[in-house]
Amino acid sequence: MTDSGQADVASMTAEYHRRGWWGTTTIADIVAGQAGSQGGNAAFAAGDHCLSWAEYDQQSSRLAALLAQPAGAGLRRGERVAVWLPDMPLLHVVYLAVEKAGGVIVGIGARAGHAELRHLLAKTNATVLISLAEHRGRGTAALVEGLRAGGLTFRHLVLGAAGAPGPSAQLDGRALDGPDPPGLPAGTGVGADDLWLVNSTSGTTGLPKCVMHAQNRWMYFHQLAVEAGGLTAGDTWLSALPSPFGFGIWTAHVTPAILGCCTVLVERFSPGEVLSLIARHRVTVLACVTTQLIMLLNAAEQRDVEVDLASLRVMYAGGEALPYDRAARFEDRFGVKVLQFFGSNETGALSRTTLADSREARLRTAGRVIPEMRVRLFDEAGSDVTGTGRGIPAGRGPATCLGYLDDAAANARLFTPDGWMLMGDVVQLDRDGYLTVIGRTADVIIRGGKNISAGQVEEAVAGHPAVALAGAVAVADPVFGERVCVFVELAQDMTLELGGLLGYLGEQGVSEELWPERLEVLVSLPRTSSGKVAKGELRQLAQGPAGRQA
Repeated sequence: MTDSGQADVASMTAEYHRRGWWGTTTIADIVAGQAGSQGGNAAFAAGDHCLSWAEYDQQSSRLAALLAQPAGAGLRRGERVAVWLPDMPLLHVVYLAVEKAGGVIVGIGARAGHAELRHLLAKTNATVLISLAEHRGRGTAALVEGLRAGGLTFRHLVLGAAGAPGPSAQLDGRALDGPDPPGLPAGTGVGADDLWLVNSTSGTTGLPKCVMHAQNRWMYFHQLAVEAGGLTAGDTWLSALPSPFGFGIWTAHVTPAILGCCTVLVERFSPGEVLSLIARHRVTVLACVTTQLIMLLNAAEQRDVEVDLASLRVMYAGGEALPYDRAARFEDRFGVKVLQFFGSNETGALSRTTLADSREARLRTAGRVIPEMRVRLFDEAGSDVTGTGRGIPAGRGPATCLGYLDDAAANARLFTPDGWMLMGDVVQLDRDGYLTVIGRTADVIIRGGKNISAGQVEEAVAGHPAVALAGAVAVADPVFGERVCVFVELAQDMTLELGGLLGYLGEQGVSEELWPERLEVLVSLPRTSSGKVAKGELRQLAQGPAGRQA
């Protein structure tokens, strides 16, 4: 970054602090305060296990000391720590421990395959990987051995699944038990403005990019959420979202901690289980993607016995377009109001709906633009077209990320020349400031709220020896919104079926979310005049019946 760029960032940071959007309090400070005021109350609930605020604070401090002590992992300030854990209370203990030890969290989704894991470890230069001994039915020791054989150097910390490190905690096979290590010196932890978290995001091509986060962007987002949903310390949360990503971060790790609420977690989403958990824990605030909303509604309507969701009052949905009819039925059935933010992992929030909005505004638009985010609209040539009310939105304000890690080319596409952060959608703004998404510029498939890069799918599929050329497109789906369909042109005298392709992708360590759910074989893929694959024609073909062999 140039000197003028650094001065600009410093100026904006000072403004955010001056206006009270950012502060100096960290999540570690907040959890310590909750442990002091309500130590015996539950911070997290998962299955039959509850983690109290006192346990959350104590266990994270002990792990932080183990990470930082020379006799432990020897973590130095600013080093990256990759965390590859299911969505369970232990994950939040680890996140807090890394913060206290002065490290930077590299959040890796539980569904990541070993190819993505390898990429993220290498890209972030992570010096420690924290996992369980077994991840989704596969032992992690052999995987780590393979990663190291491929040239990666890191320490592997294996934790026991029941809680924070105990007798089962091992660092590269060495047990880390015995008496508590000495505490950390004052000032060791990460500051609210510092780089705190790196997570991944899908682009249109290549492997995932790494997004950099400071805590303060999510502290500001918390203020927006409280205002929008009338949130209080008396709420009980259920977050059905993967924690390493933005929506999961603020709904499980940040806002409930600031409010002092209990958060119910689920490792793998099951609509029947979530309905039961809402009733059992008297959940008042639910966070999930739109697909999960539809699945919950379907499950409730198919039940013989009515489930009691009378406690539920607010649902934060997002990740994809909100279908009006389904969302309205959900509200009517459960007496809840559905709210949403429009933004991305990179931009945070550009607009939001609130309890004060009408149903039409809440369910047919993405809400009013947020003044502090100074939203502007651009055309594809980069010209400012804000005055027309239609274009590609961009924001610059206290909710935005710090940019992409070590990726100048990606940052050049993310930011306008004068520093506004761009989205990949086309939107319409009405005269009252309400934003409606009307299109998409990026070659992305949105399945169940997860952005899937068509380019990544094509790259993975094209590696199969039978495939000469691949083109991935979205096919409409009533539950997931979109599913992944791949068209292939085969090498001479080769054949391919979906099962064989998926087996190959699994062997290559490709993340499951990139696996196509429909395979169509064509003699040749349609081309544009420039020789590129004609995605428009493939999208039209995808609307036809499955099983095309032409």
